[in-house]
Amino acid sequence: MKARTFLIVGLIVICALPLAAQDKADMQSGVSFGPQVGLYKVHDSDGMRFMGGVAMRVRAAILGVEASVNFRQDESNDGTIEATSWPVMVTGLIYPVPIAYGAIGAGWYNTTFQYTPPAGSTEVFGDETKQEFGWHFGGGLELPIGAETAKLVTDIRYVFLNYEFDSFPGTEENANFLVITAGVLFNL
Repeated sequence: MKARTFLIVGLIVICALPLAAQDKADMQSGVSFGPQVGLYKVHDSDGMRFMGGVAMRVRAAILGVEASVNFRQDESNDGTIEATSWPVMVTGLIYPVPIAYGAIGAGWYNTTFQYTPPAGSTEVFGDETKQEFGWHFGGGLELPIGAETAKLVTDIRYVFLNYEFDSFPGTEENANFLVITAGVLFNL
């Protein structure tokens, strides 16, 4: 329920961003919005994970900005620690060529950590929620699809994120991760 509420609030915030003028015949400029999915691997986690969310882009010729809200979950220490995160990110984009871009930005990560002690353990730890800022960089492709009403967007980003854990055993503060995303953004 919390994740759904957070995503709805995030969508409202993203939709409230100032809208740029859209020329339907020019895919190089304008506003687009749509879903995205990703595959990521956090340093020291138990494996690859999927994430999902929404993104909005505003582009004017060679510069652009993207705002996105996602939902992701991680497990580490053989499933004893579960991290649930709702990253809200803002990314600056530069297009050296019309279909390729470089990306750099920052994000706010609201993350809840739940600790489940191994069977037979007498350790007792409470859940912990953190709000951390991180930054990211990467690049990708933006390809028009259909009758120039949408675009396929795919990119790869490296995220730098450090947590300060209070009490969880066997955790590292380095939560950096690599994420590969893909989405369909519809021109508004």
